[in-house]
Amino acid sequence: MSAAFNSGASWPSCTQPISPPEAADGDWLNWRATVHHGLPLGLYSLHEAPQDYFAFVGRISPEKRADRAIEIAKACGKPLRIAAKVDSADMEYFESTIEPLLDDPMVTFEGEIGDDAKNDFIGNSLALLMPIDWPEPFGLVMIEAMACGTPVIAYAHGSVPEVIDQGVTGFIVDSQAQAIAAARGIGQFDRRRCRQVFEQRFAARVMARRYLDVYRELAQARLGGARIAA
Repeated sequence: MSAAFNSGASWPSCTQPISPPEAADGDWLNWRATVHHGLPLGLYSLHEAPQDYFAFVGRISPEKRADRAIEIAKACGKPLRIAAKVDSADMEYFESTIEPLLDDPMVTFEGEIGDDAKNDFIGNSLALLMPIDWPEPFGLVMIEAMACGTPVIAYAHGSVPEVIDQGVTGFIVDSQAQAIAAARGIGQFDRRRCRQVFEQRFAARVMARRYLDVYRELAQARLGGARIAA
């Protein structure tokens, strides 16, 4: 989610999505500016009238914490639909930790879904649950949810505090108690406003414009401050 430019004697030639903590720890990256990922405006659509379920989208792995998502949904008395892949490296974890939790009529495991199904799957949900337990570099699914007008409930790790606008596009939490309380109050969100924030911050054209700004700043610095037309 940041632009890291490999400069020196040659022209900057590399960009790499990283989180702010990674940028702070990676002096070798020659980090210059944050450029958030973006999505085409038409890829996802606003869903103003959600159905009565929470969504979990991603991977089944220890750091993604699908078990927390199940606990949150059950505490709220709401169904949880899980659309997630299970990599071979995480199969033992899935079978030992997650699969036993799926034996509940309130929890539906749908496996991995394609991009064409995400619009309705995420858009029709009350909220996207993202109770991660690791420093998420970006979390593209958060802005996919925003594009649908769906608020996100996420733990404050990695990029989450930078991506989510607290109380506008979701809730940032530090505990299961906070997550459950947030999920119970999710109806307060203005889904149209959530979509508007996506368009203002995470549309592909915004990303492209920001990259151009960064390259222009680097070029001007290389040319001794000479102005380069936009």
